Amino acid sequence: MTALEHDDSPVYLKLRAGIAAAILRGEYGAGDQLPSVRAYAAEQGANPLTVAKAYQSFQDDGYVEVRRGVGMFVLPGAVEALRVAERERFLTGMWPRVKDHIALLGLDTADLLDRERA
Repeated sequence: MTALEHDDSPVYLKLRAGIAAAILRGEYGAGDQLPSVRAYAAEQGANPLTVAKAYQSFQDDGYVEVRRGVGMFVLPGAVEALRVAERERFLTGMWPRVKDHIALLGLDTADLLDRERA
């Protein structure tokens, strides 16, 4: 699981988050081919249909293109567009829960940031 997803997410979203994180880390850039559905499914121990659903979401969002008989490739501009979308998703979906949990535990954000720098 990546920092982009949480435990109660559907499997296809967890798989999507893994690929998204790899793209954002620079493992796949514009023009790069993603692993085949079968290869990624085997690597993750997932059903190929579930991986296909995750990949389809990238195609639907305009981050990748399918080249019939060849594979799926990251489109130019996809990395930055994905980063913008994931930031927004974090700020609207995950951050409020994180912020509430910080408050619930009585943690001081300045101390948390200092701890990260250490």
